[in-house]
Amino acid sequence: MSTTTGSFIAGGIAACGAVTVTHGFETVKIRLQLQGELQSKKEAVRLYKGVFHGVGVILKNEGPRGLLRGLGCAYIYQMTLNGCRLGFYEPIRKTLTTAIFKDAAVQSFGINLFSGAASGILGAAAGSPFFLVKTRLQSYSPFLPVGTQHHYKNALDGMRQIYRAEGFKGLYRGVGPAMVRTGFGSSVQLPTYFFAKRRLIRHLGMEEGMPLHIASSTASGFVVCCVMHPPDTVMSRMYNQTGNLYNSAFDCLYRTVKTEGILAVYKGFFAHLARILPHTILTLTLAEQTNKIMRRVEDRILSPELKAKI
Repeated sequence: MSTTTGSFIAGGIAACGAVTVTHGFETVKIRLQLQGELQSKKEAVRLYKGVFHGVGVILKNEGPRGLLRGLGCAYIYQMTLNGCRLGFYEPIRKTLTTAIFKDAAVQSFGINLFSGAASGILGAAAGSPFFLVKTRLQSYSPFLPVGTQHHYKNALDGMRQIYRAEGFKGLYRGVGPAMVRTGFGSSVQLPTYFFAKRRLIRHLGMEEGMPLHIASSTASGFVVCCVMHPPDTVMSRMYNQTGNLYNSAFDCLYRTVKTEGILAVYKGFFAHLARILPHTILTLTLAEQTNKIMRRVEDRILSPELKAKI
C-alpha cells in the first residue's frame, strides 16, 4: 500500500469520525448563514439567535433527526474532501520541494500553503455535489424555515431532483466558491498544524503524542475558521439557491454586504467555530493515529524488498 493511499484512507476515516460529533453545529451554522438573507437588520427576523439557541430550537421542533439532516452526504463528502486533502498534501509538497530545493525535507511556507490549497481544491471539486445536497437538506425545516426550501426525501432523491431539473451542471452549482472556501481553509490548515507542532516541540519541549496533536490542531482549527468563514457563507447561499437569486459568487458577496452589512459574511461564525475546532482536532489527531496503524499494518504485510519497489 502506497503512502498516498494510506494517507487518503486515514484522512477519510478520521474526517468521518469527526463529522459524526460535529454535524449538528454545521446544521445550525448553515441556518444562521441563510437567516435574514438579503434583508436589512430591521427587516430580518431572528429565528435562530446563536449556537446553543439554534441547537435547542431544532431539537425542540425537529428532534435529533433535524440536527443530523444530511449526515450521509456529509460522510461521503468528508471521505472525498479530507481523503484528497490529507492524501495529496505531502506528495504535492515533496514534489515541489524536491523540484525547487532538490531536497524533500526542506520546509517552505509558500510551498506548504500552495500544497494545502491545491489538495483542498481537488477534494472540494470532487465532493461538491454531495456538499450541495447536504446544505439543502440541512437548511430545510418544516417548522422554522430560512432561505430557499428544498423538499428532498433523502440524499439520493436530492441528487435525482437536481439532475432532472438542472442537469449535470446543477449538481456542480456553487463549485467555484466551494473551491475558494476549501482552498482558503486547506492552505492554512495543514501548514498551521505542522507549524504549531514544530514550535511546540522546539519552544515548549512537547513530545510526539496525543497532547501535542490536540494543541497543534486547536491552533490550526481557529485559524481555519477565521480565514474560511466569509467564502463559506457565500458558498452556503450559492448552494441553497435555485439559480434565480445570485448571478455569481461575487454578486452574492456584493449584495450580501450591501444589504446586510460587512459583518453578514461572518454570520454563524461561532457555530462554525464550535464545529470546526472539535472537527479539526478530531480529524488531525485521528489522522495521526490512523496513519500510525496503517504504517504498522504495512510493515507487517510487506517485506522491505517489496516496499522498496512500491
